[in-house]
Amino acid sequence: MTPDGRRLVGKLPDGIASGHFGTTLVSFVLYQYYHAGVTQPLIWEQLVDFGVDISTGQVNRIITEGKDVFHQEKADILRVGLEISSYVHVDDTGARHKGKNGYATHVGNELFAFFESTGSKSRVNFLEILRGEAQDYVVDQGSLELMRLQKMPKKQLEALEGLQGRRFEDKKAWESQLKVLGITKQRHVRIATEGALLGSVLSHGVNPKLIVVSDDAGQFNLLLLLHALCWIHAERHMAKLVGFNDGQRQDLDRVRSQVWDLYQILKLYKQSPSDALKSDVLERFDMIFTQKTRFETLNQLLKRLHKNKSELLLVLDHPELSLHNNLSEGDIREYVKRRKISGSTRSELGRRCRDSFASVKKTCRKLGVSFWCFLKDRVSGRNTIRPLPELMRQRAQGA
Repeated sequence: MTPDGRRLVGKLPDGIASGHFGTTLVSFVLYQYYHAGVTQPLIWEQLVDFGVDISTGQVNRIITEGKDVFHQEKADILRVGLEISSYVHVDDTGARHKGKNGYATHVGNELFAFFESTGSKSRVNFLEILRGEAQDYVVDQGSLELMRLQKMPKKQLEALEGLQGRRFEDKKAWESQLKVLGITKQRHVRIATEGALLGSVLSHGVNPKLIVVSDDAGQFNLLLLLHALCWIHAERHMAKLVGFNDGQRQDLDRVRSQVWDLYQILKLYKQSPSDALKSDVLERFDMIFTQKTRFETLNQLLKRLHKNKSELLLVLDHPELSLHNNLSEGDIREYVKRRKISGSTRSELGRRCRDSFASVKKTCRKLGVSFWCFLKDRVSGRNTIRPLPELMRQRAQGA
């Protein structure tokens, strides 16, 4: 305002959506924190050294507040990823929150990465993650089949069969219905809830033939969906064994060599599948995992692994599958590093941002998109970079 009362109005620089910090500075803060692993106090010191007049509170707000566009893109990444994928890798790791132990679950493949932090790592929790933003529960034929496989008692199962074809809008409505049916025991409620959650997951466009590749953690075995096991984790149990005499040590070394020879043959099969090689693999597998050695602990391990034959050899019917779960192990390393640097998140908003930025960053890397350019594009509001889910669809169609 001039002395004579007139107002002079200037145009703000491009990209100033709110506040008074520009696109480059905001993107720089986000990049430092979510990619480079720089802590908030060090980011503030760095900016002050650069001559920026900014408070520690403002740095925190830039990192956590007003990030709905990133949260939505993260949710869309999971929804589209589960629609277009024939298989996904899954894993979880510790992720503390508010000073308490929690877990971060990873779902992804060569096209995308999705992370969600929760306080549990049960099968119910995993199904809730796959369900995405939806909150409903669906009882269909698949739901009832899952309940049968988990040995739901006949009386309770017959009561649930009367709900086939029904959808319940939220957890409260579903639990109320279970009480009406007299299903109150914790185990029965869990089995029924797992079935209804799987019905919800499949009703929202998830590929019904989706293959889940894991390290044999029970929560990832959904029974109705095909489940593939990681050979590295399977062999790791042998690597932990210690023979007590020369005979046991010789047998252990021999069996481990046989397993790794079979692994090499499986790699050749993936490159050039053939009926002859498939028969050879099946024959070798049975020979290795049914043999008797001088090491009883090893014999019991071989017996257990032989029961997982269909999951370990699923690659024979789906050569596109990986023989290991290293992709998930590599992606989730993001949380291990952050856990070592920053300990835990302090607020729900902070935890949500940690999951969202880890998801979009890893997905950018898989799609060949510069994370720095992506941040500047979204922060400025220009949106010239196509949504990551669209790029995923394009990449899947090209493949």
